[in-house]
This record gives sequence, structure tokens and C-alpha cells, in this order.
Amino acid sequence: MNAATANLTLVVGLGNPGDKYASTRHNAGFWYIDQLAERLGARFSPAPRLQGHLADVLVDRRKLRLFKPDTFMNNSGRAVVAVARYFDIPPGSMLVAHDELDLPPGSIRVKRGGGHGGHNGLRDVIAALGGREFWRLRIGIGHPGQRDDVVDYVLRRASVSDQQGIDDAIQRALAETDRLLAGELERVMHVLHTPPKTEEQHGI
Repeated sequence: MNAATANLTLVVGLGNPGDKYASTRHNAGFWYIDQLAERLGARFSPAPRLQGHLADVLVDRRKLRLFKPDTFMNNSGRAVVAVARYFDIPPGSMLVAHDELDLPPGSIRVKRGGGHGGHNGLRDVIAALGGREFWRLRIGIGHPGQRDDVVDYVLRRASVSDQQGIDDAIQRALAETDRLLAGELERVMHVLHTPPKTEEQHGI
């Protein structure tokens, strides 16, 4: 298996639980995994031992697990390592979906490994797993411009236009679900990393 393929058996969405945070930028990972579960016909159930909500679904006769930590963003690693150890899932078979300040709304990227880029959820996952060689689905939410404004920014709703961009990016990722779950990460990267054509480029 090369660096651009993966036998994914666990997809994690990062976010903060509760209605207070449901519509905030930091919950983009939750938005994605909720829609992925709906697309696959999976339903989340509380998994107190794993400190989160878990959904199981069969994809091409193999089990895929979807997981949402209940530990709040900064303690995501505690729940992620619990589910990974319980089901004996190696980091290379795990995809973590999360909001990404370094990408503008409308952009979405897949990568394996790398640092946390200041993302506290990723920071905690890396520390808990003791490594960083898991896959990430980076959902662009944009940057407020000033470092001191980041916390307030991620815990607020996006503007209407930014939210539309985020939603469109998530839909582009969901359209690649079959390839993603088949482990065709190189193809998914190519599609998601290519900017969508504008109406002008389509000749409209």
C-alpha cells in the first residue's frame, strides 16, 4: 500500500458537542461526518465507554466505523485513541475530518501526516495516538486575519457566503465517498485539490 492509498476503517469528525456549538465553524468536521452517515444510511448511537457517538456500516462487505468525540475539541485525542485501541485500528486506516484555518471557505484537502497547524483538536489527537500518520480531511473555514481573534472566530457562525462555500466543499467531498472509502486517495486528492470551475469558466 503506497502513500496515496488507504484501507480506511474509521472516519472521525472533530467538533464540540451540544446545541451551543452546532452551527459554529469549529464543527465543520461534525457537519461532514453527519452528512456522511446520512449518505451511508448509518445512525450514531452513544458509546459512553469510548467517550463519543459511534455508527457502524458495511461498505463492500467490510465494516466502517464513523465516530464523533463527546470530549470537546481540545480533548479529542482521549476519545479518538479510545476507539482506535478498542477496535485495533492503526492510524494509517483512520481519516480525521476537521476545520482548517489555513484554507479559505470552499476549499477542501486530503493529506496524510503533518503537524497540527495550531489546531487544538489535531494537537490532542497526535499527542494521544503518539504519532501523526493518520489521514486528514481539511475543510477550509478561512482565517480572521489576526491570531488573537482565532478562538472567537472558530466558535462563531460563518457568514452566509462563507457557509455556502463550506457547504459546497463538503458536498464535493461527499461526492467522492465511494473512492474515498475504496482507498483511492490519490484520485480523491486530484479531484478535491482542483478548484471547481466557475460559471465564467463553464462559458455561462
